[in-house]
Amino acid sequence: MKTKIYTIQTNLFVRSLSAVSKKDIVLAGGKGASLGELMRARLPVPQGFVVLASAFERFLDEADVREDIEAQLAHVQYKDVNSVDRASNVIRELILEAPFPRDLREEVARAFEGLKAPLVAVRSSATAEDSKTASWAGELETYLNTTAKTLFLNIQKCWASLFSPRAIFYRHEKNLHRSHVSVAVVVQEMIQSEVAGVAFTVHPVTKDKNQMIIEAAWGLGEAVVSGAITPDSYVVHKDNLSFINLQVSEQKKQLVHGVRKSGNQWIPVSRPLQHKQKLTIHQIKTLSLLCLKAERHYKIPCDIEWTYAKNRFYILQSRPITTL
Repeated sequence: MKTKIYTIQTNLFVRSLSAVSKKDIVLAGGKGASLGELMRARLPVPQGFVVLASAFERFLDEADVREDIEAQLAHVQYKDVNSVDRASNVIRELILEAPFPRDLREEVARAFEGLKAPLVAVRSSATAEDSKTASWAGELETYLNTTAKTLFLNIQKCWASLFSPRAIFYRHEKNLHRSHVSVAVVVQEMIQSEVAGVAFTVHPVTKDKNQMIIEAAWGLGEAVVSGAITPDSYVVHKDNLSFINLQVSEQKKQLVHGVRKSGNQWIPVSRPLQHKQKLTIHQIKTLSLLCLKAERHYKIPCDIEWTYAKNRFYILQSRPITTL
C-alpha cells in the first residue's frame, strides 16, 4: 500500500517534512532537513512538519530578548561550570516565560490539526547540526507523547534547549559560539515502538566498510542511545546480508511511552521476551536494506535511528558517523 504524503500550505513559519531537503538546513535544521531528505529517498519516515528556524527568530524579536541572551553568553567563563549553568538558567527562563506569538501559534495549530495525530514527537533541530565532524545528537531536547495541550510549551522547551549547559559548551567546543546558530522544531506522528535502536552502516569500532551493525531493544530507542540497557547486536555483511555475529542480550526492563502519566517510564519485560532475540532474521535483513538505501542516497556512512511498530520499520534519523 502506498503511503500518503502529508503536505501543508507553505508559509513563513511552518513547512511539511515532505517539502524540505538536505539543502534546507538553515530553515529546517539538520534533523528536519535530514528527515525531509529521507522522505525524498522514499524511506519510511513518520509524517510531520517543521516549525522553521524563522519561527524562533520571530519569537526572539517579539519577546525582545536577543540582547539579553547575547549579554549572558558574552560573560560565560567556559572553564567554570557554574558560570555556564547561570547563563543557561537565565536564558532558558527568558524563553520559557515569553508569550508565544499569536500568528505563529495559529500556523502551528493548523499544521497540527492537519496531521490528525493525537500524539506527536517534538524534536529540536539545530541549524548547525550533524556535519561530518560534529553531531548535535543528544545535545538538544526531544519531547515524546506530546498532545495538543502540551505542544506549544514543548516547542518553547526545544527552543530553550539551544541554551542548555551542554549545548552552550558544545557550541564553544566546536567553535560555533561566534556563529549564528538557530533552531527549528520537528513535529512528527508518534510511533508506539515495539522494538527500536540504532544502526551504523560502517562498523564504528573495527571501521570495516563491508560490515554494518544493528543494535536493537524492546521499547523505545532512547534506552539504547542513553546506554541504559545492553541491546542485541547484529553484525551483517553488506554485500550479501550474511550474518557475521548475532549477539542476544538479556533485557529485564524496557522504556515505554507513559499511559497513565506524561513522559516515558520503565516497565518490566515479560519473562518469555527477556532472553528472546529482538528482531527475526527476516526483520534484520529488511532493516539492513533500508539502512543501505540511506547510505547509498547520502553517499557516506550513516548513523541511523530506527523503530519498529505494527509490522513496519520507520527511520527516525540519519546522520554522518562522526567517529570514523
